[in-house]
Amino acid sequence: MLKPASLLALICIVFCPDGRAASYHFAAVWDGAKVWKDACVTVEGGRITAVGTCSGPATDLTRYTAIPGMIDVHTHLTYVMENRVAQAARGAATVFLSQSNARKTLECGVTTVRDLGASDYADIALRDLIAQGQIAGPRMFVAGYGLMVTRGRTPTPNTADGVAEVLRVVRQQVGAGADVIKMYGSTGSGRDVTGFQTFTFEEMKAAADAAHALGKRIAIHTYGPDGARDAVRAGADSVEHATDMDDATIAEMVRRKTFYVPTIDHNRYYVDNAGPLGFPAGAAVGLNAYIGRNLETARKALRAGVRFAMGSDVVYTMFGENTRELGWFVKAGMTPEQALRAATINGAELLGMQDSLGALRPGMLADIAAVEGDPLADIEVAIRKVRWVMKGGEIVIDHSK
Repeated sequence: MLKPASLLALICIVFCPDGRAASYHFAAVWDGAKVWKDACVTVEGGRITAVGTCSGPATDLTRYTAIPGMIDVHTHLTYVMENRVAQAARGAATVFLSQSNARKTLECGVTTVRDLGASDYADIALRDLIAQGQIAGPRMFVAGYGLMVTRGRTPTPNTADGVAEVLRVVRQQVGAGADVIKMYGSTGSGRDVTGFQTFTFEEMKAAADAAHALGKRIAIHTYGPDGARDAVRAGADSVEHATDMDDATIAEMVRRKTFYVPTIDHNRYYVDNAGPLGFPAGAAVGLNAYIGRNLETARKALRAGVRFAMGSDVVYTMFGENTRELGWFVKAGMTPEQALRAATINGAELLGMQDSLGALRPGMLADIAAVEGDPLADIEVAIRKVRWVMKGGEIVIDHSK
């Protein structure tokens, strides 16, 4: 039976005019910097107005610990594979079929994503429909098409060979409405873990300079060390996947404050799903070897002081597993709190949204995940025990009953 205070708060949520303050009572609140015990978070107009001692009616969530809504900085929400229609989907069909991916992302406590590459600008359409409240999903920062060198005989909208073409395609993505630029600086995807550099340093620098001149940030995909070296020197805001980086590259990342998004877990997903994905026999051997090198590179980068952000590289049927990357961060040597900071504070900074996202304090957007247990003692709590999620002041997931 609901307590009187909780009943009053519940009535207010349902019947009070939009923008009325509502409070939520948790066993503990990790605000991104410290823990508040037996505390309330008060929300009004989609933003947090207070965190601390409860002083009035509040919805009873005292079985849970509140953490900031998590940020996955490397997703592909419009990659769908559930059935034949999904595999062949284009445009509007892709957006429609992506709704499940968006919902599953919310279910694991991720309220914001950086989506790094889509076809037909489906990511821009999905972002806008979510922002308008037409589809339930995380807040999206999207890249449109990721830049690639020529593949095969027919150029695609993201083909860019040479500095002039790089500048054109970067500007085209920004003109289409992209929030961030993505560049594929090496081979490597799916069962391919080769990591041969594709774009030159000059091309990477042209992309980074053009993105920054237009007020955008750039993420450069590189599986191998050569592409990573040039991506960092060229001014990438984040380097995705990079393995086998040498000490000089890692030191340069520290100096430039480049974010590292290692995406270790996505290859675990490929190993676990090699059959359904149609990978040939033996593909898991190369993937597992790459995972080991990826983890060791993350350990080196962490010891050196590189800043990490959590990216899953989630595709196909992996949605809902976005936060398993946190477990690899702990294996790499992070404390659970450091791992959570990578998924909150650091993610927000990489997006340039540190004044609105990634922490629970007055003035921030009310993005909250309630987990069952203590995530600072056991990171698996944040990965597997999300029970309630709020995004921008709206309860979007509720398994608290």
